[in-house]
Amino acid sequence: QVQLVESGGGLVQTGGSLRLSCAVSGGTVSRTTVAWFRQAPGKEREFVAALRRNGGYQYYADSVKGRFTVSRDNSKNTVDLQMNILKPEDTGDYYCAATATEILSTIRRATAYNYWGRGTQVTVSS
Repeated sequence: QVQLVESGGGLVQTGGSLRLSCAVSGGTVSRTTVAWFRQAPGKEREFVAALRRNGGYQYYADSVKGRFTVSRDNSKNTVDLQMNILKPEDTGDYYCAATATEILSTIRRATAYNYWGRGTQVTVSS
């Protein structure tokens, strides 16, 4: 059973940076597609970024492209999300999600993932 635990959230000013980490247990990150989603108050959960299990291809939402970077640390079995030039609209609860299934066209869909963490809160003050 794969378990995911997020860490690294907090309060930061506009323009600042945060690094989120998703610790994966019960599975190997190199064989798992891991994604980050976020949910702002009163809004639906939305895709942020993903790292595919094969080849390590990266996918990003247009709203974070060029500011966020997703990466994998095989030695720690973690997938990190480096967030730079943060904006107030980046505020929300950030969740990591994982699947051992090879997914391509559905990689941005929450329904494609069968394992989820509990989330970590990110607040960007203006």
